[in-house]
Amino acid sequence: MSEPNLSHDVVIVGAGAAGLATAASLLKRIPDLDLLLVDPAKEHFYQPGWTLVGAGVFDQASTRRKTATLIPRGAKWLPAAVTGFEPEHNRLQIAGHGQVSYRQLILCPGLKLDWAAIDGLPSTLGQNGVTSNYRYDLAPYTWELTRALKQGRALFTQPGMPIKCAGAPQKALYLACDHWRRKNRLGAVKAEFLTANPSLFGVPAYVPALRRYIDRYGVDLCLRHRLVAVDGPSRQALFEVTDEEGRTLQQERRFDMLHVVPPQCAPDVLRQSPLADTAGWLDVDPHSLRHRRYANIHGLGDAIGTSNAKTVAAARKQAPVVAHNVAAALGEAQGPASYDGYGACPLTVERGRIVLAEFGYGGTLAPSFPQWLIKGTEPSRLAWWLKAKGLPWLYWHGMLKGHEWLARPTTADPA
Repeated sequence: MSEPNLSHDVVIVGAGAAGLATAASLLKRIPDLDLLLVDPAKEHFYQPGWTLVGAGVFDQASTRRKTATLIPRGAKWLPAAVTGFEPEHNRLQIAGHGQVSYRQLILCPGLKLDWAAIDGLPSTLGQNGVTSNYRYDLAPYTWELTRALKQGRALFTQPGMPIKCAGAPQKALYLACDHWRRKNRLGAVKAEFLTANPSLFGVPAYVPALRRYIDRYGVDLCLRHRLVAVDGPSRQALFEVTDEEGRTLQQERRFDMLHVVPPQCAPDVLRQSPLADTAGWLDVDPHSLRHRRYANIHGLGDAIGTSNAKTVAAARKQAPVVAHNVAAALGEAQGPASYDGYGACPLTVERGRIVLAEFGYGGTLAPSFPQWLIKGTEPSRLAWWLKAKGLPWLYWHGMLKGHEWLARPTTADPA
């Protein structure tokens, strides 16, 4: 039954990492807040764990929980999809529930994995040696293929930016190569990393360590190579290759294993709304995370059109900023909070070692730990422990519960 003309103080669209963390942080600031979360997903996933599922380190089921068990106490949850935005009237349309009005709106719907943008890919995923750690159901297949491959060609692809967790395509490569190295298969198994981007990683300080692992594993690094089509039964992948002068040509490559990362974009309902920027992302100020045209709308997470890395670590820092600024808009907090573009990417270069990339806007290094403890530009065993043990615990028991450990926002005095 539809429920037209519902009204709430705050509506949060998206109950992923960003939405749940923001809801929990807001309710810690305003315990009696009338807050509604809107998200049709009945299950919630710890997506950073899928890389380790694909390497046989994590159990697949450990990354999944029921959404209902994660809704913060005091929040309401509507398991339905948003079908339209009417920011001039402070309301949105929800499938099966009519119009819902708000005083403040927070948008964190995530992004869209555009599998169909690669011709032939959807029909061959999960078979014919084609896999991706970007899907819960396929990450175990990555590990199955890695263990089974004793010789042949393994291709690992990365689309153009932006994508969520820009290091994840490389993590799949390094962990597979480390397994083959340990089994004395490197050489018989030849790996290639084909990225649509002009460099291995967007922050230059981390490239030297990553290049050493590219060399160590004997990986063929192919820049400006964009995957455009896959013929699974024939084990052929088609790439568009762009040279430094901008000329393009197409190349076919045969594979025995193909790990694909799809192109990514904002959800259709957002891209087609008045809230989007020219590229389709949510148009927010990069520091306040408030919408540039609608003062009672904020955004965070993967859907916003800011230049920070699209990672859970970014959402962990953004959520308290948005929670504070929305509370201030409701008259329950003082002074603006600001986000500095922080993002983190634990680049798993081998089983047991990680290059912990942490950076803010403009690629400025932003380490959370002193260099004597974890030197982020070099592989670290402690960073591996952090990725495998510490961060999952922090996610489930800290971030999603509204604990702002190492993420409390700095605020300016009100003008």
